[in-house]
Amino acid sequence: MFGWLARCALERRRLILVVSALVLAGAVLVLLRGGALSAGATEGIESETAQRLVERELAYPGDSSFMVLFRGRTFGATDPRFMEAVSAVLAPLRADRRVRSVLAPDDAPPPMAQRLISGDGQHALAVVTLQDEFPLAATYYPELRDRVRSDVLEVSLTGNLPFRDDLDRILEHDLLIAEIVSLPLALLVLLLVFRTLAAAALSVGVGALAVVTGIAAVTALSRVVDVAVYAVNVASLIGLGVAIDYSLFIVSRYRDELDGGASSAEALTRAMQTAGKAVAFSGLAVGIGLGSLLFFRGSFLATMGLAAAIVVVLAVLFALTFLPALLATLGPAIHAGRMPIPHVAVLDGTWHRIAGWVMRRPVAVLVPSLAVVLVLGLPFLRLTMAAADVRTLPRYADARATFEALRVAFPDQTRTRIVAVAKFPSAPALNADRMGALYDLSRRIRTLPSVAAVESIVDVDPTMTREDYQELAETPDASLPPAARRMLAMVASRDIVILSVLSDAAPASEEARAIVRTLRQDRRIDDGTLLVTGATAHDLDVTEFILDRAPKAIAFIVVTTYVILFFFLRSVLLPLKAVVMNLLSITASFGALVWIFQEGHLATLLNFEAAPLDPTLPVLLFCAVFGLSMDYEVLMLARMKEEYDRTGDNAWAVAEGLERSGRLVTSAAAIMVTVFGAFALADVVVVKAMGIGLAVAVALDATLVRMLIVPATMRLLGRMNWWPGSRA
Repeated sequence: MFGWLARCALERRRLILVVSALVLAGAVLVLLRGGALSAGATEGIESETAQRLVERELAYPGDSSFMVLFRGRTFGATDPRFMEAVSAVLAPLRADRRVRSVLAPDDAPPPMAQRLISGDGQHALAVVTLQDEFPLAATYYPELRDRVRSDVLEVSLTGNLPFRDDLDRILEHDLLIAEIVSLPLALLVLLLVFRTLAAAALSVGVGALAVVTGIAAVTALSRVVDVAVYAVNVASLIGLGVAIDYSLFIVSRYRDELDGGASSAEALTRAMQTAGKAVAFSGLAVGIGLGSLLFFRGSFLATMGLAAAIVVVLAVLFALTFLPALLATLGPAIHAGRMPIPHVAVLDGTWHRIAGWVMRRPVAVLVPSLAVVLVLGLPFLRLTMAAADVRTLPRYADARATFEALRVAFPDQTRTRIVAVAKFPSAPALNADRMGALYDLSRRIRTLPSVAAVESIVDVDPTMTREDYQELAETPDASLPPAARRMLAMVASRDIVILSVLSDAAPASEEARAIVRTLRQDRRIDDGTLLVTGATAHDLDVTEFILDRAPKAIAFIVVTTYVILFFFLRSVLLPLKAVVMNLLSITASFGALVWIFQEGHLATLLNFEAAPLDPTLPVLLFCAVFGLSMDYEVLMLARMKEEYDRTGDNAWAVAEGLERSGRLVTSAAAIMVTVFGAFALADVVVVKAMGIGLAVAVALDATLVRMLIVPATMRLLGRMNWWPGSRA
């Protein structure tokens, strides 16, 4: 097959180049049209179900909402002119049919209005909820945001919609900066490897083409399925690294064959039959790793994995079609543009000497090397996870800056808020018995550790007794004052009633999680059922969602990778060894993530704030690293197998295979570390952590694991490495 691909490139090079150009043009058009990236919900978990229920039946702030913070420049919030200005600012929103509700101190029920004026009397707060669900609301939010202006008040916005809007813009900026930095650095590494401009530029060009078309495919995909905002960055991060590496593998082998005296056609055929085959299997391994995210269907992880896998598939496709066509066109001109970079002769044979040294004392090398990797992974035992929120943004972002101001002016608004939703089987939701049960529940919640307050229909007036609230429940709505009716509509509908539990404990803290678990222990409330939502509940649910599905995803990766490598290498033990080596690299990178980002050891240097890791990060990293590590494993083992099939000498095959592939593996790893490391410049912590996690994993994999652990292990296994295909 790979020889056939080489012949196609030689005979139909112009057609392949024209088709590739048309594909690139189509990708540019798709990118100009744009997509519809989402917030990335997880379907079927209790917190999401409860949140959707509340948003549907009540004008309750949710995904499609934002808060407006007002501060007077020359007068305070108690001045009549202040409220006149607030009303003027909010008037366009109240008149807009896309706005479901506006809760502000100028017209809120008295108990609620008091909470919307800050304790220092200098700030006021309004909460705006839109009619549509987040994907649609996000499209017209910028238009509404631009209407919120005042000449006499300082006005700023925060909340979910501003957070997501700022996140989108910062992610686009992060992606641009990372690519501006990584492409020249990758080109520099390639120049050091090839020492010719033509070969280096060719590899970078193919990588850039794969990423542009891949991002376009992800953008088009977002119009038909739910694709999270991080997907483009993650797909670009992984796609650029593998695309350049795949080009490096093929171009390097092609040049080696030319230097060995082969003609251009012969060199291309041999390169495709060897390096091309390795690229195909490597791409398959990476695709399997990312494809395993489909086990997390119902969450944005599934489409994120699909998006990244699409970019990898395109990288393989271009490496096996477009790149050979370019090589066929260039021929010996691949050596053009020789750079005055000296060849360091002392490095010749370095990998062979290292392999020989390791294989003479395999146990003495293997044991401490394994110990180092395991020690690096120890911090992962201290892992804490929490979903990204507005604090993920840098402090210069408007939504983050407003949130920090809100924390000072309205501490209750930024407290950890756990929402208990009482769902009843019939309307009306409130009668005497149910009101009494809600009263009892509220008083029980108040006694829980770390609970600061409860906000609900049975906590409006501390002087009212249980019987007073039950009597209120029997009062016809028409007999209630307008303010009371409006306030009731904010917390109760036909069949649900909400209670907000406030805590000073951090959302990801064990204290806050204990409150959620306690509320879920007994869900009965009269004849109704209790559901719990909020950031803390969402973190618990997402973590459980991931842990429930992770074993199947891991088993799929391990088993499928083993089977593919078995057919590629015709060996029973080498695929098993490859799987174990990958797990070692992943263990070390996980430990590094916790040590750096959760515990904040490099926070000042890398410019971030220590916080629990996003629950999706370990999953994404595992699936990506498992596939990426297989790149080097396949390349090295393919060369070793060539030598073993030729000589039947295991020690020689390992040393010679390592010598022939070691420089290439080091170069490929340097490129990946460069590309991934460039994402450390990202302002969004999740993207920064993903880039650094991948860079650490690849660096360790290409040095400690491939240089020491792999040859030591293969020396101990001896001829068993190649069983059942061992030579007699």
